[in-house]
This record gives sequence, C-alpha cells and structure tokens, in this order.
Amino acid sequence: MCLRANKYRELTIVAVSLGILQGIILNIAFVYIALKLGFSIGGSAIAAILGYVFLRGILRNGTIVENNINQTIASGINSTGTGVTFVLPTLFLLSVQNQNLVISLWPLLIAGIGGAILGVIVIIPLRKQLIEIERLRFPTGVAVATIIRSGVATGFDKAKLLIIGLLISATWKLLMISCWLEIPGILEGEELNLSFGILPAYLTPAIYLSTLNFAAGLLSGRSGLPFLFGGILAWWVISPSSVYFAWTPTGLDDPALIDFIYSQMLRPLGIGVLIGAAFMEVILNFPAVKGAINSLVEASRNNSMTCKDEMSFNVLMAGAIVAIIFFFLAAWSVTGVSIVQALLVSTLGTLWLGLSGLIVAQCTGLTDISPVSGIALISVTMMMFALDGNVGGAMLVTLVIAVAIGQSADMMQDLKTGFMVGSRPLLQQIVQLTTSWLGVIVACIVIYLLWSSGVDGENGFGPNTSLPAPQATVLMSVVEAVQNDTVPIDKFVLGGIIGVMLGSAPLAGIGVLVGLAMYLPLSITLGYGLGCLTQIFIAKKKGEAFTENKIVPLAAGLIIGEALMEVGHVVFKMFL
Repeated sequence: MCLRANKYRELTIVAVSLGILQGIILNIAFVYIALKLGFSIGGSAIAAILGYVFLRGILRNGTIVENNINQTIASGINSTGTGVTFVLPTLFLLSVQNQNLVISLWPLLIAGIGGAILGVIVIIPLRKQLIEIERLRFPTGVAVATIIRSGVATGFDKAKLLIIGLLISATWKLLMISCWLEIPGILEGEELNLSFGILPAYLTPAIYLSTLNFAAGLLSGRSGLPFLFGGILAWWVISPSSVYFAWTPTGLDDPALIDFIYSQMLRPLGIGVLIGAAFMEVILNFPAVKGAINSLVEASRNNSMTCKDEMSFNVLMAGAIVAIIFFFLAAWSVTGVSIVQALLVSTLGTLWLGLSGLIVAQCTGLTDISPVSGIALISVTMMMFALDGNVGGAMLVTLVIAVAIGQSADMMQDLKTGFMVGSRPLLQQIVQLTTSWLGVIVACIVIYLLWSSGVDGENGFGPNTSLPAPQATVLMSVVEAVQNDTVPIDKFVLGGIIGVMLGSAPLAGIGVLVGLAMYLPLSITLGYGLGCLTQIFIAKKKGEAFTENKIVPLAAGLIIGEALMEVGHVVFKMFL
C-alpha cells in the first residue's frame, strides 16, 4: 500500500544544505574518533538536535519530517567517512614498511563512491521486510525519532548543553596541545601516570586525559563495559601472567618488554577474537538473512517497489550497474591487477558486499552493533588470496565493502526513524543516495592531513602516537602475516575460539569490543571505561530520562570539540 504525499515541508533546500554542512563537520570529528578508539558512533542524534535549533528555533518554520531529512543526510555522510577510516589508514601504515607500495587516492575515491551507492541500493529493497513486517528495534533509529519528536524547547536545552561540552572540550584540548599543563614523569602526552613509582611498566598504569575518550564512554554506558573488560584482560591479566610464567624473553627493558607482549601476544590474540566473533555473528544471523533474501525475491515478483514512496526497482538496478562499473574501474586501475582479476573481484566483492549488508542490517536492527571490523578482516583476507597478494587491490575492495555495509546499517536506521515520524521513504532514499558519497572525499582529506601532521618525519597516526588507529593496525597485521606466511596460527586459533565463545554470548558485540581493546593502550581503555561507569552511576541516581536529555548532548559536544580542535591544529600547522 502506498503512502500519500506528505503535506508538510520535508525535502527542502534548507534541510539538504544543513544536512550536508553537519555531515561534513561530523565526518571530520568521527574520523578522528575512529583513529583514536578503533570504532565510531552515529551522528544522527547530534544532527537532529542541532537541526531542531536551526529549523524551528531560527527559521521558525521547520517540521519534524524536514529535520529527519537533515539528519538522514548528515548521518549518511558521516557513516561513509567511518567506512573509509577503517581501511585507508592501513595503506599509509603499510607504505612505511613497503616503500614500493604506491598510494593513489583516485582509485580509492572512485571505489569509495561506488561503495556508498551500493550500500544504499542493496538495503532499500529490504525496508518493508525489516521495518514494517519484522519490526526490528533499530535502537538508534528509535532514539533519534524520540529526539525529533521531543519539541522545540527540549531541542534548545540539548543544543545549549552540546555547545557547553564543545567549548569545554576544545579549551582542554588547546591546553594539552600547548603543553601548558605537562609535568615530567606525571602528566606527559596527555597521559596521567598512575604507577606512583611502584607498579611495573608491563601493567601500563596510566590514564588518557581525553574529553572525547571519556565522552564516548558516557554515550555507551553499560554496553561499553566489554571494551573496558577487554583492556583489563589484556594488560592486567595476560600481560603480567606472561611475565610471571616467563613467556617473555629475559633481559628486556620496559619499552621492549611492552612491545613484545603487545606484538607477539595481545595483537594476534585480538585478531583471532575479532575474526571468531565475526564468524559467529554470521552463523547466528543466517536464518534472519535467509528470510530477508526470500523477502527480497518476493518483493521483486510482486513488483511492490513501484510505489511512489519507494525507489523503483529499475532505478535501483541502474544505480547498482553504475556502482559496479565504478568498482571495476577502480580495481583495474590498481597497479598489478589485470582486467580478469578486476572483473573477478568486482563480481565477488559485490556479492559478498550484498551478503555483508544483510548481516549488518540484521545485527543493527536487533542489537545496534555493526560488525564492520570483523567483516573487513574477513574481506581483506579473502581478497589477498583472490588477487595473489596484491595489497593495493585487496585494500581497495575492502574499502568498498566497509563503506557499503556502513551505509546499509545507517540507511536502515534512518528509515526506521522516518517510519516512526511519518517521513516518505522515497525522499530519504534519494537524499542519502545522492549525498552520502561526499563523506568519502572528506574522510580521505582528513586522513591525509592527519597523516601529514607528524613531527620530524614521524607518522601522524598509528602505534606509539596519540591516534593509535587500532583498526588500521589490525588490518596491517593480517596483510603482513599473509604476505610473509608468518600467520601465528596458534594465537589466531586460541583467539578465534575465545571470539566464538564471546560471539555466542547473549550480550551482542562483546567479542568485537574485547578484540579491539587488545589493540589499544590501556590508558585509552581506562578513560573510556570511566565514562561508561559514570553514565551507569548517573542513570542509577537520576534516571534514564536525565541521561538522555542532559548527558547525551553534553557528551556529543565533548566529542566534537576535541576532534575539531585537533584537526584545526593540524591545518594551522600546515600553513605556518
């Protein structure tokens, strides 16, 4: 049954312009977050809050559905940037190890744009099944719908808190950048030393004084505790155990000992946990994926996508063909990839992308967890073998898949919000399809700027920097292990078993978070965990409504302020 055309303001120039502007700002901030924490968060709630202030507060004629168009565009641009950030930094890190690896951004841009288009197209036919028939929860989509319907006054209050958080965070980051608060041996490089001259270095006793890090924990609350648990398991259980049982070489100084524990134990175990957890998520979600595929076939038979409030099947097919051509041309342009290999990976990659998009949509709808990292690991491994070890080609395909599945999850969350507030699905589909690719360009620029910001020839992100880029480190480790035939099978298998066990647990996403925590310095994990515990305490004392209305916008401001100050500092240094 088709919906009637909405009589309210919805798709307007103001909504589109505001969505693009917010999407670019959020993209910059969340690229920074992903390089620091190894995962990102959605920007829909922030865009919805600020959209209310501008559309209803300043212009005084905005509508609920118009604000929904704004947040749909903003979150779409942000989500493509996150997909790029999970993959592109790996190439920069690999280029340090392999001087023959030439990075060309043009094929990556083309591939990323193709991924942004495919990610929207493969998931649109499943809207009716997942949202109207199965009525999956899509927690973020429901939360954003609640914000949009909350009213102008509430929107103003949340915007004030967001601005306060932004100013606090930006000021604190400026003090840290200026080194005005540094105390040798106590506070250095934004890390507060907690050893007190007693605790051994292999426990890494320090906490990272980042408002962004703390605020990310504030937003996650109880669901982020597995991340804290993974860091404690890695550095306060496995690390001291390896020293106590003499699993480490003797005579190493503190830096060398920590590096050995990280590179030879924690990192391969973490990779195994991630892959095992991702594999288990595929298994557990197979029945739902099968049902979604059957629904897609049934929809095409009944020609149910010809409704004026759904993008037509013919348009989707045309868009898919264009995106696949982009995919093929990008792969073919990579040095060492033949036309036959380009055809193979563009075909296999598109099929795997479609399956991955279904998996991610189901996971997001049920749990709000998007296993992009695990699927990216599986993707790069498959493509390394399919392309005879061609790193550039494998990473390009992985980039397409990461961007696309991020778009699939975000599109379905936005459609859930639209379903709840009365938006026309067709308009949401059009704006996300035509604007989300901008996030690919913005993310590539920000990553390049941050990489170029290193001092005295050092890297701007990666291990031993303030932006450890854990996702990139993971992918780099897998690529190098496959290339050099040095895959630590024993640790991968052990980690994989742990990942399968965690992936089977009732708490969704626990395996992914635990695996990621093994790549990060404990100082970052502790700061994040402190934010989680703070949110739990406040929610217990003040209630969930207080947390949603006060803590969430304040935390969003803390995140944006630090990220924008850091990127702005990098740009400032480039023009000195």
